[in-house]
This record gives sequence, structure tokens and C-alpha cells, in this order.
Amino acid sequence: MKLSAAERQALIEQCASAPARLRQALARVPPEALQWKPSPDEFSVHEVIVHCADSETNDHMRIRYLVGEKEPTIIGYNESAWARVFDYHNHPLDVALATVEAVRANTAALLRRLPEEAWQSQGTHTELGRHIAENWLTIYSDHLEEHIAQINSVLEAWYKR
Repeated sequence: MKLSAAERQALIEQCASAPARLRQALARVPPEALQWKPSPDEFSVHEVIVHCADSETNDHMRIRYLVGEKEPTIIGYNESAWARVFDYHNHPLDVALATVEAVRANTAALLRRLPEEAWQSQGTHTELGRHIAENWLTIYSDHLEEHIAQINSVLEAWYKR
């Protein structure tokens, strides 16, 4: 499904404004709830933020490969394994949040400048198959929104425990 220029612009603005909403969601979490997990196989709020930083840096490059290279391969990764292997609970939360904000701002600046034809640039995602820049934008624009909802859900579960 091809997006209109107005639809793309709305998604880009959603992308650009999402880090502020992520910061607001994090601000509502008491310090003692940051590393609490609803279950052993779910992320804590702290892990969500660090995951967002890793995801931002991956997505920052993915759009550049999609638009700047011919038929690139976009590599997926195991989010749960990264959280464990990279010991997300011991990663500085402030650094992760600053990464999300800086990288998202840098990517939003690029997105605003992409020409119309760039949005149909394509490659192959190792998990999703054929992948075009517009698909990337649709997924990317929802990513932080999904994690904001996840933070709210974890916080609600923490209060109910």
C-alpha cells in the first residue's frame, strides 16, 4: 500500500515527537519499579528503554541502507537475547534515553528530506522478507508508541502486584 505524502508526513511527525512521550511515560515510573518484571520472560521498564536505544540505532541504519544501497539485506535480531547478553539492567538508563532522543532526532531530520522516489527503495529483511522504505516508516513510527504502552502496562501491573 503506497502512502500519500500527507500520510508519510504525519508518520514522520509521529516519529519525531515520540521520544518526548517516551520520556513522559518513564517519568511516571517510581525508581523501585524500574527493574520489576511482570514475568520472567517480559521486559522491565528499564529493559524497555535500553531496548528502544538499541532498536533506534538499528533502525537509524536500516533506513539508510534501504535508501542508499541497492537491494540491501536488513538484519533482524533477537531482542530477548540482546537484553540478556548485553545485561540491559546494568546499562545506564539516562544514556539509553539520550540515545533514543538523539538518534530519533537525527533520523527524523533525514526522513523530512527524503525525495518521493526514496520511499519505494527496497531490500530484503531477514525476518520480514521484501522490505521497502515506506514499510520501514510504518513500523518505525509505531515502535516507540508500542513501548510507551508497554511501560504503562508494566507500571499498572506493578501497582496491582
